Amino acid sequence: MRASATDFLAAQGWAAARVEPLPADASFRRYARLHGGPRPALLMDAPPPQEDVRPFLHVAAHLSSIGLSAPEVFAADAAAGFVLLEDLGARTVAQALDVGEDPLPHYLAAAHVLAALHEAPPPGGLPRWDAARMAETAGATFLDWWWPEAFGAPPAAAVARSFRAAMDAMLAPFAAQGFVHRDFFPANLMPLPGRAPPRGVGILDFQDAALGHPAYDLVSLVEDARRDVAPAVRDAAVAHYLAHRPGLDAAAFRAAMAAMAAQRHLRVAALWTRLARRDGKPGYLRHGPRCWALLDAALGHPAAAPLRAFLDAHVPPAMRCNPASLRETA
Repeated sequence: MRASATDFLAAQGWAAARVEPLPADASFRRYARLHGGPRPALLMDAPPPQEDVRPFLHVAAHLSSIGLSAPEVFAADAAAGFVLLEDLGARTVAQALDVGEDPLPHYLAAAHVLAALHEAPPPGGLPRWDAARMAETAGATFLDWWWPEAFGAPPAAAVARSFRAAMDAMLAPFAAQGFVHRDFFPANLMPLPGRAPPRGVGILDFQDAALGHPAYDLVSLVEDARRDVAPAVRDAAVAHYLAHRPGLDAAAFRAAMAAMAAQRHLRVAALWTRLARRDGKPGYLRHGPRCWALLDAALGHPAAAPLRAFLDAHVPPAMRCNPASLRETA
């Protein structure tokens, strides 16, 4: 934590609290649990200019306004990058699953929350998560990192143009503009059994929320890049979500899921290459086989045909994996 955090905490009445740093993620944000203050709380330290807490504050207020469980904001200094938050506990849904809890109730509860989140009108001021932006982010990992690692050279300009055209053709038909969390999966969810549904699941890490197709979030949940989800659990969660949104065309929504899945799995599979090569984090490569397998499944749907045609033309099936030059351990 930065030294200036002490002054911020003192100004909010937490001067005497013991600060327990929490494990860091891949961002510049750092969190600490505060013990001995006026109430259980967390400190978010998000140093500018690398981080900007204003989107977090904006979305947190929206989630609370529609009756969902985001951490309550006790105080914030947006200019300095400090936020004092409600402490929702120390156990995420991911941790509950890791110790062997029955996954079905957790996924059904999460699907219910997601349906409520998507039914509500989104707040103003969100960026777009549309076909152009999704193609750009996929290219930034697949073309800029995976391709040179796998083929030994960057893709030709014509190949890059063909990739972006394929992405646009696949994604443009699914241009619904609703709230999208963008990272809605168990590590960003917390079981809150003392609260009635849909408030029984706390929502975290929502600062990158955008306007896009809600199918993207359901894919993030039931086709997790970091853990296997049993087909029966996946199917039950999807059915539960659709049951809570009876106005949706289920077939069209499932087609959107396939297109969103194809983009997400390709982008994330290639992201592991970037983390290994650029950031010295080869451990993420262990998730590669899962992501490539999920991509292969998504490509089987007609909605993903443009991307499937691109890959069939340029990437032989035997190469659809972690690049052979990389290993999971440094």
